[in-house]
Amino acid sequence: MGWATQYIAKLMAGETVSFRPRGNSMVGKIESGQLCTVVPISTDDPIHVGDIVLCKVNGREYLHLVKATQGERFQIGNNRGRINGWIARSSIFGRCIKVEP
Repeated sequence: MGWATQYIAKLMAGETVSFRPRGNSMVGKIESGQLCTVVPISTDDPIHVGDIVLCKVNGREYLHLVKATQGERFQIGNNRGRINGWIARSSIFGRCIKVEP
């Protein structure tokens, strides 16, 4: 069970979630403790480079950026240059639509 397990469950049930992630990996886009609103992502929703998504990469949960796409594969990374890895669409649960203090 990771930090985002409860939010992922709600997103999979079609609910919008809001939470305050901690950490500095997304500084410049999300500061530690800012309120993030994440909406569920459906199989029809396009996913673009630059989207901030709630996802799982190698079993770890992240609210990170889509850095590249390759068909239905997506490269996930933070805003400081680190790449987490490539994932399938099924490992992306929601898109961040709002960041506020």
